[in-house]
Amino acid sequence: MKLKTESTSEPRAPESGLRALALFAPILLLLSSCNPAPKYAKPPAQTPVSFKEAPPQYKEGAGWKLAQPGDDRIRGKWWEMYNDPQLNSLEEQVQISNQTIAAAEANFRVARSLVVSGRAALFPVVSASAQYTNSRFSQTAKGAHVVGAGGGTTTTGTGSTTAVGGTSNTGVINDFSLPIDVSYTIDLWHKIRNTVAANAYQAQASAADISTALLSTQAELAQDYFEVRALDAQRTILQETVANYRQTLDLTLTRFHGGIASDEDVSQAQTQLDTAIAQQTDLGVARAQFEHAIAVLTGKPPAGFSLAVAPFTPNPPAVPVALPSELLERRPDIAATERRVAAANSQIGVAKAAYYPNLTLSASGGFQSSSFTQWFDWPSRFWSLGPTLAETFFDAGLRRALTQQAQASYEATVANYRQTTLAAFQAVEDNLSALRILSQEIGEQQTAVNSANHFLDLSLARYKGGVDSYLNVITAQNTVLANRETELQIQLRQMTASVSLIMALGGGWEAPQLPNIQALTAKNPNGSPAGPPSKPAAQPVAAPNPPPLPGAGIN
Repeated sequence: MKLKTESTSEPRAPESGLRALALFAPILLLLSSCNPAPKYAKPPAQTPVSFKEAPPQYKEGAGWKLAQPGDDRIRGKWWEMYNDPQLNSLEEQVQISNQTIAAAEANFRVARSLVVSGRAALFPVVSASAQYTNSRFSQTAKGAHVVGAGGGTTTTGTGSTTAVGGTSNTGVINDFSLPIDVSYTIDLWHKIRNTVAANAYQAQASAADISTALLSTQAELAQDYFEVRALDAQRTILQETVANYRQTLDLTLTRFHGGIASDEDVSQAQTQLDTAIAQQTDLGVARAQFEHAIAVLTGKPPAGFSLAVAPFTPNPPAVPVALPSELLERRPDIAATERRVAAANSQIGVAKAAYYPNLTLSASGGFQSSSFTQWFDWPSRFWSLGPTLAETFFDAGLRRALTQQAQASYEATVANYRQTTLAAFQAVEDNLSALRILSQEIGEQQTAVNSANHFLDLSLARYKGGVDSYLNVITAQNTVLANRETELQIQLRQMTASVSLIMALGGGWEAPQLPNIQALTAKNPNGSPAGPPSKPAAQPVAAPNPPPLPGAGIN
């Protein structure tokens, strides 16, 4: 259904049209307040009162502590908690050079551009074009239509051609035109504004994705770094072991030459030494792989990167653990899924708006003449204006299907949000339990190392005294090596668990850091849109309903 009015002759018609629009303005204003989108509220998620692995009755373990008021925040540069200058230097390079972060930032700029392009539909479209045509019409075609300057037509049913707009009887006309067209679709049912809101929420989710990718990459680099340091420590253990095995081999050779030990003892000592040397060499494979991984994480080719040997300091810092309810505001992946829920909610409004008619205001005006010298004369002016009201009466269930699709997509995003929340709680509980149990296990393993050393001392003394065979010495030496390596692996697991706990708690990120619509549409001095703010936004994150008009902020 379309309603349209046009005029090209009455000079007072524009004023009549403006008066008609003024009469309809209150009605349009009332209709513009109708938003078919459901009123948005953040979906509820099951949130425990406290973490199971960090209740008040538990003693704070190594690597975590119960958060106190005013001291429950992880700082942005969380890796500085480990007091390792080389780790600090590597982490600073992640945000600058890592290509995964660069890809996430590019995706954010794509989403931000969609916000700007969507907002453009809230404003009129103005276009102009200068045109010249030279036409000749058939003189033998019956019912030929000759278009004259100014838009008039003459029909020649006999095949002859009559002069129109100053043209000759030859059927050749010139047409000089300069029209200016204006079109504006009134957003009565918030279809455009809901689309803008959905794009803005998606852009906020993309900004949170940058933080998620950055945090994940930083945590992976820290864990790989501690793996390298643990391998350096294991190499030191094997170097000490090789030195001890050489001394034992020398002792066995001396006893063999003295006729006390057998050549079997010498062979066993030599085999044990060679095995330890091979184990020490094999560590180079894993160390090279972790070194290459660190190079890629910092955006460098592995061929040009090396990491010097340094000691391993297994001393996890105390990570503050706050209430589970605060975790929802400190995880960027949770914030990203929640923003996508808000976007899906707005898309329901976009789908429902298709049930209502569209009102478009259009106007056209300019100059048109068959003579270049009269092109811009006042009598050569023309204009037309009028509204168009369009409604679809039958689409075989298309709108209903699209609405159902939008509703199902919304429910899917709600389920993803709740699943992400549950996974976040699980990650915190896993790492809290790991730190608590590993802290206890380290003490127990240290006792086992001391016992193994004592067993070795007794075995060597009894072997030197001729009481026991060399097999007991080999068993004791292998026990010492195995327990020292196990102790090192527990310490490494404790360090990686502390990094995982920081990542599970959000790494110092907070929800107010999401950009609002002013930040999404702002421009830098060079004219390019601005990126996500590095500091928290001035306004809290919330999803308004109905979405704001141009110039208002989507917080």
